[in-house]
Amino acid sequence: MSDTPKFKPVIEGANKLSLGISMVVAILLGVGIGKVMENVFGYEWLFWLGVFWGISAAILNIYKMYKVVKKDLDSIKDDPKYQTYNNRWDEDDE
Repeated sequence: MSDTPKFKPVIEGANKLSLGISMVVAILLGVGIGKVMENVFGYEWLFWLGVFWGISAAILNIYKMYKVVKKDLDSIKDDPKYQTYNNRWDEDDE
C-alpha cells in the first residue's frame, strides 16, 4: 500500500482554487480590524491601516501560491509529455 493519502490530489487542487477566496477574506479581515480599531481608538487613519494590512495579506497569499505553482511547474519542466512539438523538433536537429 502506498504512503500517500488517498485525497491528497483533491486537497492540493482545492488549495489552488481557494486563492481568490483567501484574497477576499484577507481584505475583509483587514477592513474589519481597521473599522474596529477606528471605533475603539477614534482615529480615522487606523481604518486605513487595517485596509493596508488586508491588501498586504492578499499580496502575500498571491506570492505564496506563486511559489507553490512554480515549484510544481519546475518539477514537470523536463517531462517530454509537456513539451511542445516545436521544442521537440529543435532538440532533434542538434
